[in-house]
Order: sequence, then C-alpha cells, then structure tokens
Amino acid sequence: MTDSTFVSAGPEFVQFARSYQHTAYRLEVRDNYADPGEAEHVQKFLTGQPSDDSWMEDWMGLILRRTLEGQRVERVRVVTEPWSDYTRFGLNLSRLNTAAGEDIRYIARDRADELGLPTYDYWLLDSHKMCILRHDDQDVLLGADVIHDPAVVVEHAHYRDIARRFALPRADYLGTFDDEFLRKNNINK
Repeated sequence: MTDSTFVSAGPEFVQFARSYQHTAYRLEVRDNYADPGEAEHVQKFLTGQPSDDSWMEDWMGLILRRTLEGQRVERVRVVTEPWSDYTRFGLNLSRLNTAAGEDIRYIARDRADELGLPTYDYWLLDSHKMCILRHDDQDVLLGADVIHDPAVVVEHAHYRDIARRFALPRADYLGTFDDEFLRKNNINK
C-alpha cells in the first residue's frame, strides 16, 4: 500500500485498534493465528483439557464496557470447511466474546470468494479509519498498515457491508451443524 504507515505489533498497534468511538469491525480470513498469549490455551483445547477462561477476562471486560457505552465491536470470520484446529478453538472461545456483546459472524471461504471479499485481515474503525494486518509465515502478527487513502477506506466499508449481510451470527452458524459433530470438535454453544 503506497498511502499507508506501518505500525508494529505492540502498544502502538493496540492504541490504534482501540481508538474507535462508535464501531470497530474486523474481517478475519486466516485459518491459523500464532499469538504467544494463546498458545497454551490452544494446546489445552486441542487435547481436551478443561477450559480456564480467566485469561480472557481483561478483553471481555473491555468489550462489555464498550458495549454498555453504546459502542459496537464486530467481526466476520471467513472459515475453511473442514475447520482448522485454530478455527475450532476460535469457534469455541467466541462464546465468551458474544456473551460480552461482541457480534461475531461466520462465512464459508468459498462463499466469501464468490462475494469478492478481501483475502487479508483488516480493522475498520468508525467507518473512516482502517488498517490491514500483516502476519509472517508462521502466522504471527507483525503489525499493520494504517491506510490513509479515503477511497480505500470506503471500499473496505463496502466489503464490511457485504460480509455482514451474508455471514451468519455465531449461534446461527453453529446451528447448521448437529450437536454430535460439535461435541466431537469440542465446540460449546
């Protein structure tokens, strides 16, 4: 991106991502994410160990506060079916996000491709600020390109509108699978 500024993962990126006043929207398209803070929890999930969700309390508290203040946090997750291990982990964990007020929706990758949605993750804040996330080959977040071109921001607001229209809320998406399948995949509704 020519009209952008790179911010490294860390405090500067977090400050940007939390700078919204009304809405924060994220399109997530990766099958895997390697967040060092999640690694232990992903492994426990994959081995069927009991879940200790206390590590999510700060994030859930932030989402709940923002939601009670009238702000919205939304995500659309593009998922490959059959699911990757990380997608299964995220589907299970998102029950906490949605309980705190975050709107998380799911759309199958083939449908997202038909609709022409981007093939990269991005955040859109208040429909006028955005960044495109950058990951390395091991799925670790490197940072983001903060986009300054208003036309690119408007284009991504359009992508958001398409994704939200066709993606299913978490409960509806999980409702398309039978309970036995969800149990086998360690997914709690």
